[in-house]
Amino acid sequence: MPYKSFEEYNMKVTDDVKNRYESIIKDLGEDTQREGLVKTPERAAKAMQFLTQGYDQDPVEILKTAMFKESYNEMVIVKDIELYSLCEHHILPFFGKAHIAYIPDGQIVGLSKLPRIVDVFARRLQVQERLTEQILDCINDTLKPQGVAVVIEASHMCMMMRGVQKQNSITTTSGFRGQFEKIETRNEFLKLIGK
Repeated sequence: MPYKSFEEYNMKVTDDVKNRYESIIKDLGEDTQREGLVKTPERAAKAMQFLTQGYDQDPVEILKTAMFKESYNEMVIVKDIELYSLCEHHILPFFGKAHIAYIPDGQIVGLSKLPRIVDVFARRLQVQERLTEQILDCINDTLKPQGVAVVIEASHMCMMMRGVQKQNSITTTSGFRGQFEKIETRNEFLKLIGK
């Protein structure tokens, strides 16, 4: 059976972006008819749509599909959530992991929804600071827990392969709401994620 891709793309957008990529590649001095580059503009157009699909997804609705009444009221942590995003300044990747905790207040959420929220916001042109805040606010405003904490650690290709070229630098951002604004709760969370 031949390979079949299940990804769907808006063909109008694909064609438009493909033509733009072809122009960029030509402007950079390459031959777009060279064997290795013939299909590159279309591949790049589809890749860009995939990497920015978060614009077409509603994170609030994702959370609402898996909220359940539950009396549990201790800390829930999902850590080491892989994330991949594009820096809005250079459209270069940044990647790393997110750690999320919340303290329920009568409602819990399906655990898989937290990584999905990370993906929705990461699959947009981003800065790490905004990404952290968007994840935090979405969970806080939708689930209405006693508190939410988000820590993101990421490596940025815009710092690693251009600009200052610092390959070993890691950027850490954090945000805390509710009970996590208390130092003892925050410290418990940071200890549990190994920070």
